[in-house]
Amino acid sequence: SLPIWRPALLVGMLLADVARYTMASAVIITMGVILGFRPDGGPLGVLAAVGLLLVFCFCFSWLWTNIGLKMQTPEAVMQMSMTVLFPLTFASDVFVDPSTMPGWVQAFVRVNPITLLAKASRGLMHGNAEATDILWVLVWSAGLLVVFAPLAMRQYRAER
Repeated sequence: SLPIWRPALLVGMLLADVARYTMASAVIITMGVILGFRPDGGPLGVLAAVGLLLVFCFCFSWLWTNIGLKMQTPEAVMQMSMTVLFPLTFASDVFVDPSTMPGWVQAFVRVNPITLLAKASRGLMHGNAEATDILWVLVWSAGLLVVFAPLAMRQYRAER
């Protein structure tokens, strides 16, 4: 076989995940349109929202890759991922209006990357996105990538 870049397997798996996320997004948006969702941002707004989601998911996936390389069993990976994802998801504005939360939780919700991603995606789809929300999602994405991609690649090299 020919020599390849050692982390190509990791990057390839993550890009395959992006393809799966793209297909899932297409199905969800198609169903939403069938059920009556009419995005005011038009097709470009929807594509921009999905693109932002895919960028964030790709960068966030490096965290899961790093966790997966450190844990011994798939069950341990699932438990750890739920430990990380549970507070991020439920302490966001995805399910509940933050104004109904205690003040200290609201402070966390305002800087939570899931809140920022949801707000930016909603804004892009509805045609009223704020540039600062999009910028913060990109900053979080870049931070996740810069921190966890090298860690995962180093861990992968150490095990192979």
